[in-house]
Amino acid sequence: MMTATPSDDTEQPAPNAAEVLADVPYRYEPDTSIGALVDEFPDLEPGTETDRVVTVAGRLMLRRVQGKLAFGTMQDSSGRVQLFAPSKSTPEFDAFTSLKLGDWIGVTGVVMTTRRGELSIRVDGWTQLAHARRPFPDKWHGITDTDTRYRQRYVDLWVTPEARAAFVLRSRMMSLTRRFLEDRGFMEVETPIFHPIPGGAHARPFTTHHNALDQDLYLRIAPELYLKRLTVGGFERVFEIGRVFRNEGVSTRHNPEFTMLELYQAYADYSDIMNLVEELVEYLALELVGSTKLQFGDRELDVARPWRRASMCDLIEEAIGVKVDVEMSVEELRTIAEQHQVPFKDSYGQGKLILEIYEKTAEAALWGPVFVTEYPSEISPLSREHRDKPGLTERFEAILAGRELCNAFSELVDPDIQRSRFEDQAKAKDEGDEEAMVVDEDYLRALEYGMPPTGGLGIGMDRLAMLLSGTETIRDVVLFPTLRPEQI
Repeated sequence: MMTATPSDDTEQPAPNAAEVLADVPYRYEPDTSIGALVDEFPDLEPGTETDRVVTVAGRLMLRRVQGKLAFGTMQDSSGRVQLFAPSKSTPEFDAFTSLKLGDWIGVTGVVMTTRRGELSIRVDGWTQLAHARRPFPDKWHGITDTDTRYRQRYVDLWVTPEARAAFVLRSRMMSLTRRFLEDRGFMEVETPIFHPIPGGAHARPFTTHHNALDQDLYLRIAPELYLKRLTVGGFERVFEIGRVFRNEGVSTRHNPEFTMLELYQAYADYSDIMNLVEELVEYLALELVGSTKLQFGDRELDVARPWRRASMCDLIEEAIGVKVDVEMSVEELRTIAEQHQVPFKDSYGQGKLILEIYEKTAEAALWGPVFVTEYPSEISPLSREHRDKPGLTERFEAILAGRELCNAFSELVDPDIQRSRFEDQAKAKDEGDEEAMVVDEDYLRALEYGMPPTGGLGIGMDRLAMLLSGTETIRDVVLFPTLRPEQI
C-alpha cells in the first residue's frame, strides 16, 4: 500500500520518476461503478452490513476525520458514494486520512449503511491511483470564476454537477439524433474539412496552406455543397454531424468552431423539412427532458408540434405595423429603415433591406417556436425560388427561445440560376463583402448532371444542446470553447 501525499492546500513538488513508478499502479480493475452500486442498493436499512464486497475507483471529493474514524466521498463518472473508514479495519489509516481532495483512489470493501442510513463502502483495502498536486476545489465552493471553469474544464466537470449533466445530455442528444435520422432512412457520411473554395454559407473562413500542393485551403464554413454533390451522386438521404469553422467573434451564441448537423432529402421540399425539424426537437425533448415544455431562464417554451409558420414580411408588419415586400422600391424600404433606426449600406437591395429591418425590429421579440419563412432571393443564394411568390425563396429559419436554431430550404437545383446567384455573390465580394460566396465551378458541373427536388437543413447542435439543457451561453455546452489568451 502506498503512502499518501500531504493534505495542505499548496502545490506539491513533482515526485521523481522512480517514486511515480513505485507508488502508482499501471492499471486498476473496478468491478462496478458507483452509479450501479447506488441503483443496486436503494433501500438498505440504517446500520445494515451486507455480504457484498465491491471494488470501485474515483476521486476523493470530501474527507473528514473523527478520531479513529474517517469518512470520505468518492466520485466516479456515474455518481458519488460515502467511504466509511474505521482505523481498526482500514489499512494504513494515517495515510488514508492524509489523502488530498482530488486524489484518485481505488477502494475494496463491504457495502453497508451507517446508523444514519448513508449508503457506504467500508474501506477494507485502498490504493492511491493518482496524486492531485494542485489544490482541488471542495464540493461546497466549486469554481466561482467562470473563466477558470472554461479554461480548466477538467476540474469543472468534477465540482460543477450542472456542467457534467449538460455534457451528458449533449452526448445523448447526438446519439439520439443519429438514431432518429437512421430510423428514417438517412445515411451518415463524412465530407472534407479542407475546402479549396469556401462556400455553403455567408461567413469569413479560416485560411491555411498546404505545403506539398502549394495551395491555400479553407476550413469549411459548411458541408452543404459536398453533401448536395452526394445527392447528385444518388444518395437520397444523407446527413453529417461535424465541426464547421467561421472566422467571427465570440459571444454567448457564437464560437468560431461549432457542431453542425446538415442533411439533405431527395424528393422533399422545405415543408417536409419543417415537419422533420418539429419531429426531431419534440422527440429529443421527450427523451432527454421528459416533457415538451422546456424551462429557459424564467420562461417556458413548449416545443410540441405543430409550430407556428409566419413569413418574414408578416412578422415585420406585426412588429412595426407597416407592410413591406420585395416589390417595394429601395427608396421606400430605406425610408422605413431610417424611421426605425435600422442602419444600412448603399449597396443593399430590397431583400437585404428587408432582412435588416426584420433582424432589428422583429426577430428579437420572437420567442417561438416559430418557422420564419419566405426569405428574399437576394439573401438566399442557394435556395429555390418560391413557387408562387417572385423575389422570395422557399427558405425558413426556426426561432426557439428567441434564438435561431436552424436554416433550411427547398434546394436550388437549376445550374443556370445557381451560376447567376454565384456571380452576384462574387460581385458583392469584390465590393468588400468578406462573407459573400464565390463561383464554385465544380458544384455547378455537378448540378448540370441533374439534381432532383431536394430539401436541405442545417441545425446548430450547440444551440440545440443549449435549448434542451436550459443553458444561456454556448460555452456551457462546448467542452473547450475558444477563449482569449490566458494572462499568466
